[in-house]
Amino acid sequence: SVPTGVLPLCHRPPEWYRAPRQPPSLLLTPCRAFSNKKIMVELDESSGVATMTFKSPPVNSLSLDFLTEFCISLEKLENNRACRGVIITSAIPKIFSSGLDITEMCGKSTEHYAEFWRTVQETWLKLYSSNMVTLAAVNGSSPAGGCLLALSCDYRIMVENPKFSIGLNETQLGIVAPFWFKDTFVNVVGHRIAERSLQLGSLHPAPEALKLGIVDELVPEEKLQEKTRAVMAQWLALPDHARQLTKAMMRKTVLDRFIAHREEDIQNFISFTSKESIQKSLRMYMEMLKKKKS
Repeated sequence: SVPTGVLPLCHRPPEWYRAPRQPPSLLLTPCRAFSNKKIMVELDESSGVATMTFKSPPVNSLSLDFLTEFCISLEKLENNRACRGVIITSAIPKIFSSGLDITEMCGKSTEHYAEFWRTVQETWLKLYSSNMVTLAAVNGSSPAGGCLLALSCDYRIMVENPKFSIGLNETQLGIVAPFWFKDTFVNVVGHRIAERSLQLGSLHPAPEALKLGIVDELVPEEKLQEKTRAVMAQWLALPDHARQLTKAMMRKTVLDRFIAHREEDIQNFISFTSKESIQKSLRMYMEMLKKKKS
C-alpha cells in the first residue's frame, strides 16, 4: 500500500511539471548499489540507468517479501533525479521469474490474501505507470506473474533460447488472470492473440514469443547486456517530457480502469482464492512441483 501522504505514481504529474532534473554531480559515486535480500539494485549515475537484478533462488517467485522489496526499490529509483531508466533482469540461471508465489495463496487467512494481492497490484501499478524508461532483459523462462512484469515494461529483450518460454499460463493452474493482467497483455499483442493465449494458458518458446510480439527482440545470451544498454540509450536519447506524456496517454485507459475497480478486484481475489475447489487445485499444483523437485 502507498504510505500516507505519498501520491501513487500514476497520479503524479508528468516529469515536465516537476522541477527539471539536475545533472549528476561530479562528486557523486559513478555507480551506487543497494541490495536487499531478494533484489540487487545498481545505479550508474553517469548514464542515469539502474539495473534491478532478481536474486531470490530457486526461481525468483513473487512472494510478499519479494514484491515489497520490488516496490520499495522502484520507488527509490523513481524519486532519484539521477535515474532515468531501469533494466530488470535475473541472476538465477534459466529463469527470469516463475511468477506469483503459490504458497502465498494457499491455506492462508483472508487478511493475508488481501495484503498479498494489494502488494501484487501495487507492484504492477508502480511499474506500469513509471516515468522512467523500463526495459526487461528476459534471460530465462517467465510464466504468469513473471510475464506480467515483462509485459509492464516499455521494451522486452529475451535470450534466443527455445527452451525459455514466456506467457500468462494461469488457466493451467485452474485460476483466471485478472482483468488488468489481460488488459496489459492485449495492449502488447492485440485482442485475438491475447484471447487465445490466455484461454489455453500458453507458454510460448522464445522464437514464438517474438513472432507474436510478446517480446520485441531476441539476442544470444552473451550479447544480452550489450543489446540492452544500446536499446536503453536509444530510448533515453529522447526528451523525457515528450516520452513520458506519450506513455501516460497510451496507458491511461488501462490505469484508469484498474484504479476504478481496485478494491473490487481485491475482494474478487479473496473470494475466488478462498474457494475449496481453488485451494484444492493449488494444493495439487504444489504437490506436482514437489514431485518434480524430488
